[in-house]
Amino acid sequence: MNTTALIRPAWTPATIALMVIGFMVFWPLGLAMLAYIIWGDRLDGFKRDVNRATDGIFAGCRRGSDKAARWGHGSSRTGNVAFDDWREKELERLAEERRKLDEMLTEFDEYARELRRAKDQEEFDRFMAQRNKPTAPTATGGSTGATGPKRGDGTNLLDD
Repeated sequence: MNTTALIRPAWTPATIALMVIGFMVFWPLGLAMLAYIIWGDRLDGFKRDVNRATDGIFAGCRRGSDKAARWGHGSSRTGNVAFDDWREKELERLAEERRKLDEMLTEFDEYARELRRAKDQEEFDRFMAQRNKPTAPTATGGSTGATGPKRGDGTNLLDD
């Protein structure tokens, strides 16, 4: 996910403006934009899960058609047993490679999500540290020995 995108699930000026405009035009649009801002990060995982589920369904259909083709209902067999065996082994190897790539993609997605979370946590910690940083005490005349101008030294017209 590109974190520099103009419309991303975060509180950016563009998403806030779209939410306000959505509420002004038709309130469900504003509500949808608010939901996207709050829960939009979860959409990536949801889309990935839906894609995997549909891939599994269609992979089952493909497997069924492959079985039908093996039983003589299609043209997947060439008649050359050695070639057919080699092709099946290659297809199995490719399926295994695909599974490994899918696992690596899942691991990378989890890593990237954790990296974003760590970056957000660091930014939040930095903000809280700056927010809670004690302000410098102002110099006040009193028994603290401040070196500010004394009364009657001509620096203020009201003091004279």
